[in-house]
Amino acid sequence: MTATATTTSAVSTWKIDPAHSAAEFKVKHMMISNVKGKFSGISGTLTFDEADPSRSTVEATIPVASLSTGDEQRDAHLKSADFFDAEKFPTFTFKSTEVGRTAPGEHAVVGELTLHGVTRAVSFAVEGPSEPGKDPWGNTRIGLSATARINRKDFGLAWNAALETGGVLVGEDVTITLDIQFIKA
Repeated sequence: MTATATTTSAVSTWKIDPAHSAAEFKVKHMMISNVKGKFSGISGTLTFDEADPSRSTVEATIPVASLSTGDEQRDAHLKSADFFDAEKFPTFTFKSTEVGRTAPGEHAVVGELTLHGVTRAVSFAVEGPSEPGKDPWGNTRIGLSATARINRKDFGLAWNAALETGGVLVGEDVTITLDIQFIKA
């Protein structure tokens, strides 16, 4: 008599908590220092397979209008047709296509980032998810941090201005940092 082992996979669904999540970016300004910006109101879902994280998926949406750099004039320019064109492209989206473990507690998440009407493959280095914890209201939460680097011109964000001293006003490379908290659905 032969016994067949069955494996059950613990798959769970998690919703992004927009009140405790942020998407930030930084880009070189005048080739001198970095300027940072932040988006809020992130929504999305993580389907997490604890037994095999490579079968996990994540989808997220970020409203462009939530952009804040701490300067209203700069925010208006970034939301204009020169950059994000928030009227025509009101959201950014990300949908994972591949999840791989790189080290304990670290993953590479590759997916399709749609920004300014252009979709490109982007790879995020992810720390987490954290160990689950209960909040005071009985919800189970996890968190993670992720970082990616993109070239803004790859997404059609080409506006720039030459500087008298040489160089340009806005750098091409943009670092994206995500700090996301999820609530178990």
